[in-house]
Amino acid sequence: MSYQVVSFNHKNCEQSIREKLAFATDDEIRVMLLKLTGFDFIQEAYIVSTCNRVEIVVATKDAFSSYHAILGLLSLKSGLSFYELKGMDGRYDDAAAISHIFSVVSSLESLVIGESQITGQVKDAYRFSFQNKTAGRKLNRVISYAIKCAAEVRNVTNISKNPISIASVAVAQAYKIYGDNISGMTAVIVGAGEMGIIAAKNLLRLGCDVLLLGRDRAKLERIAKDLDEDVRVDTMEHLHKYLNRYRLLFSATSAKGTIINRSMIESDNFDRVWFDMAIPIDIEEMNLKKLKLFRIDDLKAISKENHALKQEQANRAVVIVDKYKEEFYKWLRALSIEPVIKDMRLQAKDAITKELNRAIKKKFVPKEYEANMQKMAEQMFNRFLHDATQNLRQCSANTGSSKGVDAIKGLFNIAVDDKRVKKYKNEHYVKGYK
Repeated sequence: MSYQVVSFNHKNCEQSIREKLAFATDDEIRVMLLKLTGFDFIQEAYIVSTCNRVEIVVATKDAFSSYHAILGLLSLKSGLSFYELKGMDGRYDDAAAISHIFSVVSSLESLVIGESQITGQVKDAYRFSFQNKTAGRKLNRVISYAIKCAAEVRNVTNISKNPISIASVAVAQAYKIYGDNISGMTAVIVGAGEMGIIAAKNLLRLGCDVLLLGRDRAKLERIAKDLDEDVRVDTMEHLHKYLNRYRLLFSATSAKGTIINRSMIESDNFDRVWFDMAIPIDIEEMNLKKLKLFRIDDLKAISKENHALKQEQANRAVVIVDKYKEEFYKWLRALSIEPVIKDMRLQAKDAITKELNRAIKKKFVPKEYEANMQKMAEQMFNRFLHDATQNLRQCSANTGSSKGVDAIKGLFNIAVDDKRVKKYKNEHYVKGYK
């Protein structure tokens, strides 16, 4: 059994591609999960679909076949060709897949390094799959360790502090100005691209109501549904009305010229704090006494100061991810050896029972001595197998142990299927996911 991740994210493909690959509803995800696990070689799967990433994670018996099945199904869903997808995806197998999952859950792969939302999104993705019977203990083992890894990354590093994305810096600056009074305010966000969505997420965490403006209302409504119930939407034709109603504004469109002009302002009788996060600028120069206007260069200066600190913490976080990956595989190898040891002991017990019955039948041993002889023989075999089983457990902790364990299986004619692997802790299976 192998672990595999196929990832389309903000690092390897454009937003327009991710939008075609994204899953708009739970029903779409459910259909895809059932198709994936309908293949004999895919045992479990879950799907993470957010603004910045679409990832399919599987436990598979055949990594080559599962990879091609995933790309084939995504091709049918998106209308993109198989080879287009193959040229831009990120494929991770086994140890690389575990490292990637741990890094994603720890927010090291996020557009905004250190943001905490992705941990909950991955947990929700697994829970949804578990509820639909397309994921179980194989992926649960990974998620359990990933969440512990993310918790240590947050506790040991300061990676969740000091935002480095322009949008996060803008929201942090707004909070610096308004303090806790920002909670309950309405923030107008012009533009529904990545920058606007990041700003919206950060504002919602601060307790703001968000009004999202754009040209495509249907797209805005989909984004608002994904974000929060406190997000309202409207089209750009009503922009002037909101400029004169609310004081807090964030603008990040792809317009070629300015979209907010002095002529749109009816009165300068209340304080305004605006953030222009667009290149070229969205907001023209205007002399309003009560306007504080931050442009992208102002925000970049703050972001640059934070980046060095964030990168240092990210480097520390990578060490933690590597540690948890090694611990996960050590635990998984130890888990796999227990059924082998149990089978060895059962074979010894079965041999004792057969030979004792034969001895009694041939009257070598009186029937009344059967219980004592059985107990003595079992103790002798347990003593004989003690050092061997201890050595097996130690051997299983080593990275290159699989050949040695396979040799023992062959020697004792042991065939272990996954249903007999019951030694793992129950909390890794159910805690937090039902």
